[in-house]
Amino acid sequence: MRQILLITLTFGLFACNQQTDNTKILQNRIDSLEIKLADTYKPGFGDFMSSIQAHHSKLWFAGQNENWKLADFEVVEIMEYFEAIQKFQSERKETQVIGMIIPPLDSVNIAIQQKNPALFKSSYISLTNACNKCHQAVEFGFNVVKIPDSSPFSNQDFRPVE
Repeated sequence: MRQILLITLTFGLFACNQQTDNTKILQNRIDSLEIKLADTYKPGFGDFMSSIQAHHSKLWFAGQNENWKLADFEVVEIMEYFEAIQKFQSERKETQVIGMIIPPLDSVNIAIQQKNPALFKSSYISLTNACNKCHQAVEFGFNVVKIPDSSPFSNQDFRPVE
């Protein structure tokens, strides 16, 4: 009886030791993955803002040409970039005030859905003003956004496709 108890206890201790070894191996893998994750590319705030600036410009020209499909595409792109900022740059103070952009962006979206040029223009102006208010709130007031005078995208036709 003692031998059976001793054998069972030995196997039990061996199994516990094996679990500890597995735990160490798993912890080493986690540590390795955390190092790799820390070195993974994460877009900078400026990268997001530059992309939003391009879509902001394209949105204007799409709306001015009443290309509502393109305008819808551009406004959705802008929304997706703001979501990405909240995901990848959540620690930035700029991200904390970015919500002020959503109401005017929603207004632009409504104008697009209604295919209303006058509402689009006024909503776009409100969006542009909100961008500048956001920049001022985070001490980037030197970065002034305006309605574009000419398209920097000479390789894109903003007229609707019939």
